[in-house]
Amino acid sequence: MEIIIIILVVIFIIASGVRIVSQSRAMVIERLGAYHRTMTTGVNYKIPIIDRIASVVSLKEIAKDFRPQSVITKDNVTMQIDTVVYYQITDPKLYTYGIENPVSAIENLTATTLRNIIGELELDETLTSRETINTKMRAVLDEATDAWGIKVNRVEVKNIIPPKDIQDTMEKQMRAERERREAILKAEGEKKAAILLAEGEKESTILRADAKKEASIKEAEGRAEAIMKIKEAEAKGLELIKSVQLDDATLKLKSYDAMIEVSRGEATKIIIPSDLQNLVTAATTIKEVMSDRK
Repeated sequence: MEIIIIILVVIFIIASGVRIVSQSRAMVIERLGAYHRTMTTGVNYKIPIIDRIASVVSLKEIAKDFRPQSVITKDNVTMQIDTVVYYQITDPKLYTYGIENPVSAIENLTATTLRNIIGELELDETLTSRETINTKMRAVLDEATDAWGIKVNRVEVKNIIPPKDIQDTMEKQMRAERERREAILKAEGEKKAAILLAEGEKESTILRADAKKEASIKEAEGRAEAIMKIKEAEAKGLELIKSVQLDDATLKLKSYDAMIEVSRGEATKIIIPSDLQNLVTAATTIKEVMSDRK
């Protein structure tokens, strides 16, 4: 029975040395108080009692948001700036033994580096040079943290908070700038509208003039065509009269007809042709005309 208990205890002790390391993690192992090795992903074994786990390190990228830091610009303006540092542990041994409290060390290094960089910039440059500030800070932090087994991937300036009076001044400037741009846009719009209106009136006047011109031309062409038609009809009438050879009897008969038509009018005088053959015939004709008139 005692042997069984001893065997179970031994098995338990041996089994207690088995360690499974998950993905993106590492374990730093010390043997008898000194660094022995680093366990990586998978099944690992450490000797019970002799070996111990000094630290468990995450190998994932970590985003650390540090509290706002008070900095002074080159033109003596005090402002608050807070940053976010993205870093990753690349060497668990150096991270464990390189420095005490690495996160606090990174925060302090970020603050001092930020003050040095902002101290070389004026207020306007600080507000417009975030990318430059990020690049310089990343380079300085990455170089300094290599000895701690840390890789600084990037640094972002999260907020830049100027003093209250400067914020008010900046807001007034921005408001004035917006009003100026609005006035310019309004003036340009009115100018374009006036130009378009003038161009529209010009085109309308030209179109009306062209229409009136076309109408006059068409009217003149119509009149000319009507005159031509009348003249052509008269010419054809003359040609017909000319082509027909009338004898004396026919002419006399036409003359009589003309006299009858004249007598039917309001005229009080009747002209008798001189070539009538005799007065009797003329008198008879006049008598008949007067009778018809009554």
